[in-house]
Amino acid sequence: MALTPTHLPAVILPATIVASAATAFWALADSVSEHDGPARLDPTMTADVVAHRTSAVTAAARALTFFGSEAVVGVAALGLVVMLLERCGPRLALIVAGAMATSAGLTVGVKMAMGRARPGGADRLGAFDSTYSFPSGHTLNSAVFLGLVCLFLVPLLRHRAIRTASYALATAAAVGIGASRIYLGYHWTTDVLASWTIAAVVLAVAYTVALVLVPGGRQSGSSQVQQATVES
Repeated sequence: MALTPTHLPAVILPATIVASAATAFWALADSVSEHDGPARLDPTMTADVVAHRTSAVTAAARALTFFGSEAVVGVAALGLVVMLLERCGPRLALIVAGAMATSAGLTVGVKMAMGRARPGGADRLGAFDSTYSFPSGHTLNSAVFLGLVCLFLVPLLRHRAIRTASYALATAAAVGIGASRIYLGYHWTTDVLASWTIAAVVLAVAYTVALVLVPGGRQSGSSQVQQATVES
């Protein structure tokens, strides 16, 4: 299905998100490359976090990092794809699978392109990680996964209160996982911020593709796309 004028009102917001997030990512990447702008504040931010660590917050950060790990997010994403395949058909499942694959590919590709070193070992709470720092894979992949859940799974829930709680929980988890990477000393603040900008682009593109390709996709709002899909 081609993009038609009837889709345009609904894709304005995703297009705006893509443009804004891509601009923010470019600014962060340039700052990291030039060692100026927001990147200059990274050591100070890390030092402040290290100075205020507590045992309780450390335990919470480690739990959040575990839930944002490649293994956990990968298994959860596979479960989401299977669930959507059964309930909504192959198109939406493929879009979600494609979005997760894109997220994983961008994680590796941008890391290699930027080649940024991680914070020093003295600030790290955990095992050594030899991969590059920019962007944070935990943050990016978990944010994309949680965003896909919010876009395509949560709208299928019947009760508004449960949907609202699910959106809030997913948002808190995405923010918490990103913050945990800074807290544990594995990433700089700009690594995490850049991850969220990339995630925003991936999710906006996934939503737009679903809007165009999923039956009923010309209707505005992910919940309407989902309902049309289920009924088709």
